[in-house]
Amino acid sequence: MIPFLKYKKIYFTLSGLLILASLVSLILFGLKPGIDFTGGSILEIRYQENRPSNEEIREALSDLDLGEVKIQPSSEKRVILRIKDISEEVHQQMIERLEGSEELRFETIGPVIGREMEQKTKVVAILAVLAILLYITIAFRKVSRPIPSWQYGIAALIALGHDIFIPLGVFAYLGHFYGIQITIPIITALLTILGYSINNTVVVFDRVRENLTINKSSSFKEIVDKSLNQTLARSINTSLTTLLVLFAIFFLGGETLKYFALALIIGLICGTYSSIFLASPLLAAKST
Repeated sequence: MIPFLKYKKIYFTLSGLLILASLVSLILFGLKPGIDFTGGSILEIRYQENRPSNEEIREALSDLDLGEVKIQPSSEKRVILRIKDISEEVHQQMIERLEGSEELRFETIGPVIGREMEQKTKVVAILAVLAILLYITIAFRKVSRPIPSWQYGIAALIALGHDIFIPLGVFAYLGHFYGIQITIPIITALLTILGYSINNTVVVFDRVRENLTINKSSSFKEIVDKSLNQTLARSINTSLTTLLVLFAIFFLGGETLKYFALALIIGLICGTYSSIFLASPLLAAKST
């Protein structure tokens, strides 16, 4: 049996450093909201021949009132342009100036809708966290030895914070150095991480609860260690099979799904780690 709790100080230190690095990244760089939240237009085109350089594209559009033009190549012949909210007339003028290109998609979101989506996103995230905390407290309400049920919820909530802060820190870094923006698909991925992470954590906690009723003579630390060993294979196998699909989406799914998949990959790895090396050791630490 692997003595997981023997090295809990190492887990706590590693998690603390990762969270600290993420907080520093968020404070220094901040998140870069996409047009989903700020409003604006996005145009994706594909060139029939070789794709021009970013400078050539920018020069071709220089006489149009587009605001700040953000150009992001998405493949050898594709490019995505993010600009301010524009009219259909200006949209058509852009297509005319981008000679040799084919329009793949064009989307426009007004600033009012963007602000509304930002507010709703915050509300949804807060409600999701509160619902998860309530669920954990109710699900483990009959567990009282040696810690009360609400502490299971606190441990799960700390693990969730770990699983969300790290991807956010990574995207703050990517946004500052590579121009990657926070969009609705990325927010969706982060909310999915909340559910996936808590699922892994609940599986371990539920095994702890079962073992508490079976092994009443064992210490709480022994029960947590045993539970982690019993659920280890399940947690790793489930995560690996999901990661295989996500890596396929990341490399083959195109630009639209690339960063959605990346957010899920980072969050899934963090969630698997936290359910084994953070949430359960926190329970054992609270029992001492």
